Amino acid sequence: MSERTGRTRISDVARGAGVSKTTVSFAFNSPDRVAPETVERIREVARQMGYEPHPVARMLAQRRTYTIGLLTPQPLASMFANPFFGSFSGGVAAVAEAQGFGLHFISPVQGSLARAVNRATVDGVVAIGLSCDHPEIEQVRQAGLPTVLVDSTAFEGQGLIDIDDEQAAAQAAAHLVSHGHRDILAIAVEPPYQQAGLDPDGVMSRRLRGYRATLALAGLDLPDSAVLTSPASIHGGAAAFLAAWGVGHRPTGVLAMSDGIAIGVIQAARRLGLHVPEDLSVVGFDDIDLAALVHPPLTTIHQPIREKGEQAARMLLASLLEGDGGRLRSLRLETHLVVRASSAPAPASHSRRP
Repeated sequence: MSERTGRTRISDVARGAGVSKTTVSFAFNSPDRVAPETVERIREVARQMGYEPHPVARMLAQRRTYTIGLLTPQPLASMFANPFFGSFSGGVAAVAEAQGFGLHFISPVQGSLARAVNRATVDGVVAIGLSCDHPEIEQVRQAGLPTVLVDSTAFEGQGLIDIDDEQAAAQAAAHLVSHGHRDILAIAVEPPYQQAGLDPDGVMSRRLRGYRATLALAGLDLPDSAVLTSPASIHGGAAAFLAAWGVGHRPTGVLAMSDGIAIGVIQAARRLGLHVPEDLSVVGFDDIDLAALVHPPLTTIHQPIREKGEQAARMLLASLLEGDGGRLRSLRLETHLVVRASSAPAPASHSRRP
């Protein structure tokens, strides 16, 4: 082994401390295998000589990459067009960096998420938007990598961070119902391109159930024809609403399953000559930073997006660094409705409809 920093080599430290090169390596990489007083002596000699072990050699010795993976079924271009992901991945990255870990994004390579997983060299994985029985999650499990799922379902041996999507969506729908809206359009985030239709156990389906259950209590229906899908982006939301308007939908209220979509709806409504909220009320989901800054400010469901990322990273790193698989547990975070100026009572001619 010929690690060196400047001109000092591991053999120099070994001679100075009166030990073998292997013992020096253990002192830095596996100190539990060496007497504490010997570790202290070796590190003091190394400090005086200006020696530090090479990071790549240390990584190989510890069999650790000091990198965690963020696994998503969406291409990176789509991922970063969704404002949610900037805040979420920022939370993951901040916690990882504080612990000396890097962050590696794992997304489909040439249309294959499996290929991307096979190529990823990481110590553990935070997976968002993938069900616990997804083939790539099973692939990660078989590789023995600790995993924390976000917005999924609990599975033995894996961590889970989520919110009560159904209850939160029900609150959004109740807000429109309480304002007399009866003609309502819902826009979900479209599934990844390799998936046909909404995952029946996924986040979008849970939110849709929340919408429909609340509307049903008010004697209202939300037929499939009034449920659209769109990329989770401002452009996608605008295109979806314009398309709905073009085929005859005339809602007074829109329930969007992401703030990006909701902001796009507001822009599209303006292009059509509609006034928000006088002609159209819009309720989003996420409460991204931009939600309070658009005109009019967006009524939305607040979820702790950055905290989701932070908690997922903390849970994963605790398992990695402390070797305690029991730390991979389920954690549900709180949500609440934030009422701003994008929602108001329905136009009188609509709110009186049977």
